[in-house]
Parts: sequence; C-alpha cells; structure tokens
Amino acid sequence: MAALKAATHDGSQLRLGAVRERTSAYTSFDVSYRATTGPRSFTITGVLNVPTGRGPFPAVVLAHGYIDPAYYVRGQGMTRERGVFASRGYVALHVDYRGHAESTDDPRSDRNLRLGYSADLIAAVKALRASDVPVDADRIALMGRSMGGGVVMKALIAEPGLVRAAALWASVSSLEAQNFDQFIRPDGDSRAEALVRAHGLPEDQPAFWRAASARPYLGEITEPVLLVHGRFDDTCPPRWARATQSAMRRAGVESTLEWYDDGHAFGPAFPAAMDRTIRYFDRQLGG
Repeated sequence: MAALKAATHDGSQLRLGAVRERTSAYTSFDVSYRATTGPRSFTITGVLNVPTGRGPFPAVVLAHGYIDPAYYVRGQGMTRERGVFASRGYVALHVDYRGHAESTDDPRSDRNLRLGYSADLIAAVKALRASDVPVDADRIALMGRSMGGGVVMKALIAEPGLVRAAALWASVSSLEAQNFDQFIRPDGDSRAEALVRAHGLPEDQPAFWRAASARPYLGEITEPVLLVHGRFDDTCPPRWARATQSAMRRAGVESTLEWYDDGHAFGPAFPAAMDRTIRYFDRQLGG
C-alpha cells in the first residue's frame, strides 16, 4: 500500500470504439485508455455509457468483482449498474483492469495482490476528465462491488481527493489476511503458492499482510463512503462490512452502512440498493 500511495498515477487517451448499444436514454461504447504508474504503462479497455443529451453529466467509474481473467469478457460483471446509472443521467465507465479482456497483461498482478487494479481505476478517472466525453470533472464518484470494493478503497487511499464520493457493494475485507483465508487458502492453486513463496502466510508474516491491507490506511480517505451489504452474504461475510465501517469511523472517514435482505449478488434488493446509491451520489456530488 505504501508503494501504491507513493507512486505517480496518470490516465490519458480515452478513445471511443464501437457502439455496443443505443437506447433512448444512453449510448454504450467500447473504450480504451492509457494507465501509467511511474515508468510502467498499460492499455486498459472497458465500456462507457453516455446519457442522451448535451451534458455535462456527473460520472461514476465502476470496479467489478472477481471473474477469472481467462474467461472474463469486456464489460462483464456490472452491466446492470452501468445501465441504471446512465438511465439516471450518469456517465458510467466500467474498467476491465489490466490482464482482463483486451487490456495489457501484467504477469505480476496476482503476486502484487492486484494493487495495479487500483492504479487502473485512478487512471480511468483522470482519463475520463481529460477526454471529450461530456463529464462534469468536479462530479465523479467510484463504485466497486466484491473484489472491486477493495480496489476502490485502495484507490481512495492512494489518491485522496480524486473523486467526490464512493460506494462499496458487498465488499471484500479491508484486511488482506481475511481475504486470503476466504478466497485463496482453500483453493491451494498456483496463485496461492506464488503468493506464499513471495510473501509468506499471513500467520507467519503478519506485518506484511497488514501493510498490504487498506485498513491501516483508511484515515487517508477524504471522500464520504457508502457501504452496501446483504445480510445473507455468504461470500463476503457481513461482519467484514461492520468491521470496515467501524474502522472508517475511528479513522474519521464519513461513512454510511446500508443493509439489505439479500445475498452477495443482490437479486431482489438490487433496485432499492441502486436507488439508494444514486440518491447518495446525487447528494454528495451536488447539482
């Protein structure tokens, strides 16, 4: 985390590609942009929904949850959210991350605990601001679900003041040791072996795993944060959301935790949770 925070992040050259969908409310495009962290630069792909009208519009940059990069396709994981945001007058940019879809690969991504995904998110905000897309540069938010919640937390820590607000849906833990125990240790796959060879087990190297976590750095966050979680989430346990919000409050971060009677993927509660999130962004971003 300290290295991510110390690095210089830039985003540029947002380019619109093929039209994926055109409705009365918005147009959806394939896009790509450049994400640069220090001397390293990546082409990152994604999908952009632009509302119908002149703008400028508020915007939200979306960080999707874990999907095996070997099977992931462009824009996968937050199609519902993109459509709802654009229908409600928000430019919505879905980020594929490095190593996903047509984005540049990064063979060190897993070993580096996917910190590069947060760099890609920071770059997406900056590329969007620098583009010709009719975005209000002062009214941008971040939203991440599941793994993307952790990606958003770390982006907020690395670059305070980047956006005006953020939402974490069904987020992973703000402690990487808990994420390791929940998602990586049970698999025992090559990714787990590479992580352990590089960094040791959490019980053997607790200082490293804590330093790689968002929680010790939550006090760096300057934006208000909405946490949205299902009471029946058996992928990212509800206690993680409680602990993260408690840690945010202790660190002085303005935060709100909203509960819904739903599971990890948000089925029946999705419309209500999206409506709550958009009202939260409307208030925080202003008119």
